[in-house]
Amino acid sequence: MPLSPTRRVLPAATAATVCALALTACSSSGPAPAPTTTAAAVTVKGVTINADAKLAGALPEAVRKAGKVRVATDVPYPPFEMYVSEGSQEMTGIDYDLGQAVGARLGVRFEFTAQKFDGLLPAVQAGKFDAVMSAMTDKKERQQAVDFVDYVNAGPGWLVKKGNPEHIAAVTDVCGKSVSVQSGTNHQKLLEQRQELCRQKGLPAIAVLAFGKDSEAQLALRSGKVSADFLDEVTAAYVADTADGGAVFDTVAGTAAVGPVSASPIGIGVAKSVPGLKEAIQGALQSLMDDGSYQKILQAYHVPDIAIAKATVNGAVD
Repeated sequence: MPLSPTRRVLPAATAATVCALALTACSSSGPAPAPTTTAAAVTVKGVTINADAKLAGALPEAVRKAGKVRVATDVPYPPFEMYVSEGSQEMTGIDYDLGQAVGARLGVRFEFTAQKFDGLLPAVQAGKFDAVMSAMTDKKERQQAVDFVDYVNAGPGWLVKKGNPEHIAAVTDVCGKSVSVQSGTNHQKLLEQRQELCRQKGLPAIAVLAFGKDSEAQLALRSGKVSADFLDEVTAAYVADTADGGAVFDTVAGTAAVGPVSASPIGIGVAKSVPGLKEAIQGALQSLMDDGSYQKILQAYHVPDIAIAKATVNGAVD
């Protein structure tokens, strides 16, 4: 069960100081109007993002005062989230950059902190973070923990060794073989469903090895411990293109290879305990879609095809 966020009460002297320093006056006659934002423009992948005073004014007061949205993410999971270089703690990636763009439009920062994937939602429920942005599939069951603002559509794919030596072309080609997957992901659940296809054909079950990070699942493939890694098709393509200059992996995608599943919405999981944040994020993201900034950021990562036209809320259909 989610933990209730702790409410802090400012001492009288502190509260008076805040009132004196605030851009808007404190008044006992009613709530003060939302302050206009003077946040500096932010450049994301060559795209200049300016704050929108109306959208910034829709932010919950606590978030405006903090000047940031606390975001949990699982890194690395390229190209969605990754470190700039080996040994660096500076993040980049589709999620990170879109987060910075949404934050800039709202006049705040999206402050990303690394967490393990299966601990992301519990951390938000416990009040440690305001949101999750980690290539997370919008699923009905996950909507019990957070509300999703969907921002791209993507389907699953296989990462295989260069040349596809196991000749994986159909999903049942992995029956009786060992495959890797990141634990706690939608891909792990899809693999469990694919076991039925093996049974229907009288084939041995898939030996699924789950790892805490997809980088560990990739290492299992590289070392020959598994025949394939099941992950997001965008990430699979990126890893295949970039790992050792493209000399290590290939990808296999499409309905025949991954099974009967279409692209699924991926969303920003927003804490239910912060009323108004979901709507503010949705408005900011939609404005980035409308002015073309969103599409330019996706194009910078060579993935324009995963773009959507509307920033939907809780768009999962299952």
